[in-house]
Amino acid sequence: MSELRGFEFSAVELDGLAEREGRLALLINAEGRMSPGARRLNRLSKGAVARLLESDRWEKAKAGEVITLAFPTGLAAEALDVVKLERRPSVAEARKAGAALAKTAGAAALTIVGESTARLPHLALALALRGHAVVNHKSESSETPANATILCAKPEQTETAATSLLAVAEGVAFTRDLVSEPANVLTTEEFAARLEALTALGVEVEVLDEARMAELGMNALLAVGQGSAAPSKMVVMRWKGAEGDPLALVGKGVVFDTGGISLKPGPGMEDMTMDMGGAGTVAGVMKALALRKAPAHVVGLVGLVENMPSGTAMRPGDIVKSMKGDTIEILNTDAEGRLVLCDVLWYAQEHVKPAAMVDLATLTGACIVALGHENAAVYANEDDFARDFLKAAETEGEGAWRMPLGQAYDDMLKSPLADMKNIGGRPAGSITAAQFLKRFVRDDVPWIHLDIAGVAKVKSPTLLAPAGATGWGVLSLDRLVRERFEKTEG
Repeated sequence: MSELRGFEFSAVELDGLAEREGRLALLINAEGRMSPGARRLNRLSKGAVARLLESDRWEKAKAGEVITLAFPTGLAAEALDVVKLERRPSVAEARKAGAALAKTAGAAALTIVGESTARLPHLALALALRGHAVVNHKSESSETPANATILCAKPEQTETAATSLLAVAEGVAFTRDLVSEPANVLTTEEFAARLEALTALGVEVEVLDEARMAELGMNALLAVGQGSAAPSKMVVMRWKGAEGDPLALVGKGVVFDTGGISLKPGPGMEDMTMDMGGAGTVAGVMKALALRKAPAHVVGLVGLVENMPSGTAMRPGDIVKSMKGDTIEILNTDAEGRLVLCDVLWYAQEHVKPAAMVDLATLTGACIVALGHENAAVYANEDDFARDFLKAAETEGEGAWRMPLGQAYDDMLKSPLADMKNIGGRPAGSITAAQFLKRFVRDDVPWIHLDIAGVAKVKSPTLLAPAGATGWGVLSLDRLVRERFEKTEG
């Protein structure tokens, strides 16, 4: 697993700035008003900071932007990174600054002269996430970033706030690493083993094997994996930081998706190692909640399967019976994620008794056609629950857009041979997939379906992530838990 940058929080000691090695970062507002730390560094560098603040370059710089003074005179540091940031920045501005510092500093040791600047924990979060290099299998692995030291007016208070946010960053990194692994490494068994390791953090973990799922009637999920040599599994993770009915998080965990008998085209199939992105996000949220000891009751459930073509694979035209008892006509074996989710959703309602449910899946290419790589598609059966999630996503800067549901879309799933088809045709493909799942959600259970096909892994960097697996959803779901499901004393 890849490592995040570590952090230390210390009181400001101006006398030691000249000897600090690595890189120094200085936060200065748009007006160029110098703090005590800035004045000291300006004096040590023989006026270099003041000259920068009087330049057109500083005038044109945007909030959160970094300007580097390389090998500054009078300092042991290899660079002095001057960040344009107000003393009381918004969360977005603080995160933008942290992300910019991550790109500038690389893996180098970094000392940030934060002093009394507000929202330093959010700067640290962005610095950790944007500087995170996901797991790879190169002979020469990426260098683990050196620690960052944040010099600030209230180090203990700042560290306490940052620790909670950095716990969520660990969850994001866990998700990214899972999504980045090749399928010959992250098999269904290895995935389950990595989730079982969360017991060390206090998460209760149960792994259901194929025999147990067969007893429960989870034939839709089992049908997806029956063509693979890898055994299908369902993993249930419980974080009981509070009493009461839990929030259930349900994730699609297809460790590799060939499309089955309805084989995908060869070009791009290598990307189907990320088809377990929903399960990866659920895993990351559970790790984050455990690390920050969230006062909430949350259960994560993931169905782990591999969709392969073979003599035992399910075929187009097959009819399977779900755990709910509904029969499903398989028209396309590449519409497999919904078959996994429908049984896990029903299991959650039968055995976990949730107060609400959220499922996540890299479910449809149609979602990417509709929303590109900027937003996840959000479907919900309750307006208040949807608003709460969309607010959480907006707060965390993760793109999400609510999509419609309706009877006309549901009618597209009618089958002459079974209770439903597993696809509704090409039009509205992401919506009919959501309608399929809605059939497995009881009317009295608030439910959200997140189609994350376009946002789980991207080819271009985002604000908080380099190109590749993003860990999308961990921040938003952690925020949703904080705002709606945490139980506070008194």
